[in-house]
Amino acid sequence: MNSRRTPRALLASGFALLTIASLAACSTGAAEGGDGSAGSGATGTDPESFTVLSANENTTLATELDALAEGACKAENEALPLEHQTVAQADVVQKVTLLASQDSLPAHFIAGTAMVRPDGDLGAADLVLDYKKALDDLGVWDQILPAASSTIENVYGQMVSLPYQYNLEGIFYNKEIFAELDIDEPQTWDELLDANDTLLAAGYTPMAEAGAAAWPVTRLIGMYAYRLAGPDAMTAIRDDEAKLTDPDYVEAAQAVADLAAAGYFGDGFISKDPAAATNDFLSGKAAMKYDGTWLLSNINNEDENQIGIDNVGFMPFPAVEGGKGSIDQWPANAGTAFAMNPKTFGPKVGDWLSCIAENYGAQALSDAGVISGFKVNEEVADLPVTTQAIQEKVAEVEETVLWFEALMDGKSTSLAQSNMSLLVSGQLSAEDYMSQLQQSIDQNR
Repeated sequence: MNSRRTPRALLASGFALLTIASLAACSTGAAEGGDGSAGSGATGTDPESFTVLSANENTTLATELDALAEGACKAENEALPLEHQTVAQADVVQKVTLLASQDSLPAHFIAGTAMVRPDGDLGAADLVLDYKKALDDLGVWDQILPAASSTIENVYGQMVSLPYQYNLEGIFYNKEIFAELDIDEPQTWDELLDANDTLLAAGYTPMAEAGAAAWPVTRLIGMYAYRLAGPDAMTAIRDDEAKLTDPDYVEAAQAVADLAAAGYFGDGFISKDPAAATNDFLSGKAAMKYDGTWLLSNINNEDENQIGIDNVGFMPFPAVEGGKGSIDQWPANAGTAFAMNPKTFGPKVGDWLSCIAENYGAQALSDAGVISGFKVNEEVADLPVTTQAIQEKVAEVEETVLWFEALMDGKSTSLAQSNMSLLVSGQLSAEDYMSQLQQSIDQNR
């Protein structure tokens, strides 16, 4: 969102925020069969159309919902026609705040992460539907994969988003290189270090890293911390129950700095952007790359993937000896928040929700190769091997964790990433890296 806003715009925004709660309070009890709150599971009054507000930049969602409207959800669409509205991603918070203040939220809408949390503007005003209650009442809660519901509740504090996008994070690896050097998938940190030594000696870059983007490296710090301190590692930092200066967190920063010092990320990785790091992996120069499953779009592109679509394996971040975390706890994210307005959640909107829950997974996977957090109820033919394997893995995962900065404020997130290059180049110690970051978190609580 543009930070250079006029005084009039700032006043209007402030007024909008103040009126959200009062409008929600005034409308309490207006819905049929209940109070219209997110927790009540009450049935609201159907709107004239099933209006979906999404970001201009996300064309996949609109395309797949249109396909459902013409196919599996044709009856639902005839009863309540699908209608699209769009907004620029950067303007989402401002737009949704305005709509909420005018009591004009559409049936289904994109929202900012903080807005839909229990203490957020919409969450506190009961302007987001409790999907867990609603889907359970509709008899289709089992259509949400456990991994997806775990991630959504971790991110938002409640089940207030649908997993149209769903990504696991892990280590992609070159199967042929591993076979050539007789390397098995590393299950522990020590085994990963041994594999890195073998790869380096054979002339390969062990792990492709995009240091210029910073977040691919801080992801590794977070994952080591989760494996060592346990799945509540970053929640404990947010809740002030632990400090980043505690030994487990400092060890995580030091472990990643040691990877860089050993040359495992290759020469010049600090200035390498994500596209270049991806090319290193897909050209066979690098044997591994930690990334999210959004990398499938690159892997499945035959013009981009020089090592072969079926030659890519995917494994979890390894366990750390003596750690409280488990290798089965995968880092994940479920994309942008997509909420429903409880006041327009009538029977026809409920039918749409049921149809989406039962059919979106197969539709998006078969049509666009998109992995979602919905159950796939039809066999999808001709999926690339890696895509099929990851879809099956998503269906198996039950517990997930977040990424390093997921629960941090914006300033602390920026500091974690801007200081990363100093950490991995040896200009900042692991203790000082974590100390500065903890100070920022404390100052911005």
